[in-house]
Amino acid sequence: MMRRILLTVTACVFALGGIGPKPCTGKAQNARSGPTPPRLRFVDGAVSFWRPGAEEWTQAQVNTAIAAGDSLYAGDGANVEIQIGPREFVRAGSNTQIDLSTLDSDYMQFQITGGHAALDLKTLPRGQSIEVDSPNAAFTIDRSGYYRVDIDENRTAFSAARGGTATVMPVAGETTDVSDNQQIIIEGTEAVQVSVNAAPAPDEWDRWNHDRSAQLGEAPRSAQYVPAEIAGADDLDRYGDWREQPRYGHIWVPRDVRSDWAPYSTGRWVYDPYYQWTWVDEAPWGWAPYHYGRWVYVDGFWGWAPGPVVVAPVYSPALVAFFGAPGIGVSVGVGLPFVSWVALGFGEPIIPWWGHRGFVGRPYWGGWGGPRVVNNVVINNTTIVNVTNVNRFQNVEIRNAVIGADRNQFGRGRAEHVRLDAALVQRLKPMRGDLKVQPVAASLVPREAHGQRPPDRLQRRQVVTTRAPQDPMSRLRAKGIEAKAPVMRPEPRVVRAQRGSGVSGARPQAGVGATAPEATGPQGGKRERMERAGPSGQQPPPVSGAQRPSRVETGRSERSSGPPARAERPKPAAPVTSERAMPPRPPREKRERVERTSPSGQAPPRDKRERVERTSPSGQAPPRDKRERVERTSPSGQAPPRGKRERLERTSPPGQAPAPPAVRERSRPAPAREVPPSSRAERPAPPEAPPQQPAAPQQPSHPQAPPRERAAPQQPSRGRPAQGDPKKAHEAPGQER
Repeated sequence: MMRRILLTVTACVFALGGIGPKPCTGKAQNARSGPTPPRLRFVDGAVSFWRPGAEEWTQAQVNTAIAAGDSLYAGDGANVEIQIGPREFVRAGSNTQIDLSTLDSDYMQFQITGGHAALDLKTLPRGQSIEVDSPNAAFTIDRSGYYRVDIDENRTAFSAARGGTATVMPVAGETTDVSDNQQIIIEGTEAVQVSVNAAPAPDEWDRWNHDRSAQLGEAPRSAQYVPAEIAGADDLDRYGDWREQPRYGHIWVPRDVRSDWAPYSTGRWVYDPYYQWTWVDEAPWGWAPYHYGRWVYVDGFWGWAPGPVVVAPVYSPALVAFFGAPGIGVSVGVGLPFVSWVALGFGEPIIPWWGHRGFVGRPYWGGWGGPRVVNNVVINNTTIVNVTNVNRFQNVEIRNAVIGADRNQFGRGRAEHVRLDAALVQRLKPMRGDLKVQPVAASLVPREAHGQRPPDRLQRRQVVTTRAPQDPMSRLRAKGIEAKAPVMRPEPRVVRAQRGSGVSGARPQAGVGATAPEATGPQGGKRERMERAGPSGQQPPPVSGAQRPSRVETGRSERSSGPPARAERPKPAAPVTSERAMPPRPPREKRERVERTSPSGQAPPRDKRERVERTSPSGQAPPRDKRERVERTSPSGQAPPRGKRERLERTSPPGQAPAPPAVRERSRPAPAREVPPSSRAERPAPPEAPPQQPAAPQQPSHPQAPPRERAAPQQPSRGRPAQGDPKKAHEAPGQER
């Protein structure tokens, strides 16, 4: 323990004094090297693997780094586990296909077309989100918890537990949330039905997931020496031992290996669309020691040295130095050119063969917290290291440490590995950057054995997603590999988040988007009502007066953004009325109403006015009773009867979700707009109705509102000329006379 403290202090002194690596955040380092890929941690039964560009599905291999575009299929009775973090797992059960469609440093996107899967996330780094796409909806997760998704032919069920919450975006309708201990069910892909209820009790498969996570120790011994962000630390405790060395600190030594064993000798090279040549080891512990830290040879045995614990470890496809012998005719056995490699020693830099221009071929110590070593000499951090000067590596001198393969067989199936003797090692030249080894279709899969193909019905299903998936074939085509998908998959259906003031995730009501049945007006007539979809392809609100779905049916959660409940809405102030007794406005009606005269300049009859109702100018989503409503007369040019106006109801402006209209009291007309007291005495009598359209007799119990033309608004409203504008529609009748 004391030795570990001294090493940590020494590393800090090096960093402060200019020796050793400068502190660097994980995001900055990952931006250079790339995101950390998930790994295939466990397979049980017939599990198949496929990568875009491969000729066929093959058997899955543990420790495979999963890249964007990769697919896994668990056959009948099989299970598969993908580790995406130290305490983060995605598991799929029997007859389930799961694809990783997008991989970024802070975002992962999985597609599941059938079967059942679980996301067991004991921890989830802040700022990281995971999306699960299904044929019926997309689910976004940004909090730790336990999540399960079950998909059949026409429905998707998604549940959250252990404090988890998720955002649900169905293929049609509004965005909603599913909270802890809730289950949401989405049925259909066009006419979507959404319901929310309590999560079901755990079944046998849930208990299997719980047992898998329970096997991981809460505080493994390896956590004392390995950064918390590194996956696979639990495997080290089961398959090896920690030993303390004066020069390297604590090192991990694997058990049950042969006497002539060396790192990077029991596995194969697989071509990754982003990281290019990546090592896949066959040992169950073969993840962390091959993608982090360094290997050292001490007292006749190999040990893995993670170095001083750092805040932000960085993934590498392998930590080796590559060698070749171009132009000097070095061969192995059969006279063919070869490529060889050796594990990097303590503090030695990696010469990247992947990544963007400016990163490839330059010495890199990303994620290494110990001193920097070049040619067996500790260097000052301010020293500029020219890659051409890096020509000596510590482990080259160890017997059987340098391993070679035929260049024409490198990364193509299980190529024969050859141990190079000391005479050949002396003639090796380091390869800096691109290995100049062309991959083929066989280089994309970790095993040659054929695997079980998923049913075509799973591969041909379209999923719902919030963003287009990444295209790994662009990099593979640059290497001469063409797409060879066994089954052509449909493009995913991209949806956008739509949060409105209506009920979240509700099923569209009958009559939406079409002419509704005629409703009886206040005077016994029949109005024709038309409801249209709002801007940006949003769904229209339910028909006015229709029964609204309940909270459980629609899946509205406490976190949904929308108007408060009716009981919580503040009551509007009582309107100011004129001398004529007017009925009070219903408490839910808070619309702004603008009535205009006809183009003739004359005050039109009461039945020929055009009425426009708009929402408030605030940037918030309007309540369900503040939609924009437009009422126009019939196109005949004649003033229609008072009970046969054509009314069009529109949704709120673009960017806002539509709101369902408030239920109007049909027995009472809306009161007039408030007018200044000074203009009340000058109001003329309302104009008479045209002789061909006599007005209905005045109802004493429900007096009609006076003509709108009498009211002189204090401020110009939106869509109407400002006061004093020469282009305003008309003057008040009293001013004309």
